[in-house]
Amino acid sequence: HVQLVESGGGSVEAGGSLRLSCTVSGFTPDVDLDEFDMGWFRQAPGKEREGVAHIDNIGRTAYSDVVKDRFTISSDNAENTHYLQMNSLNPEDTAIYYCAVSRGSLFGLCPLRVVDYAHWGQGTQVTVS
Repeated sequence: HVQLVESGGGSVEAGGSLRLSCTVSGFTPDVDLDEFDMGWFRQAPGKEREGVAHIDNIGRTAYSDVVKDRFTISSDNAENTHYLQMNSLNPEDTAIYYCAVSRGSLFGLCPLRVVDYAHWGQGTQVTVS
C-alpha cells in the first residue's frame, strides 16, 4: 500500500518561504523506484489541480512558468523523501499542495499533467497573506 505524506505547510506573509516535504513508503522491494518520477501539484479553491514542479530519477527538473525561479524541487532518494522549497511566496500561491508519484517514466512527455500520476498524498495547506 503506497503512501505519500506531505508536511511543512503553514501560513506565511508575502515574500516569505516554506519548505514542503513528502515521504514515500509502501513500495514492495521488487519495485524499481528509478522507474518513477515525482511531482508537486497544488489546488486553490475553485480551481483545477495544477502541476508546479517535477523531478525524475536522475534529478532532471521541470517547473510551471508561475513558479519557475521561485520554487525548487529536490529529492533524497536514500530517504525516499522529496522536497519543494518555495521562496518569494505571494497570495496567488495559496493552495493545498500535493506530492505525487508518476505511473512510470515521463521522459519525453509533459511532466506536469495530473493524469500521469498514480499515487497522491493527502495534501498540505499553504496560505500566503
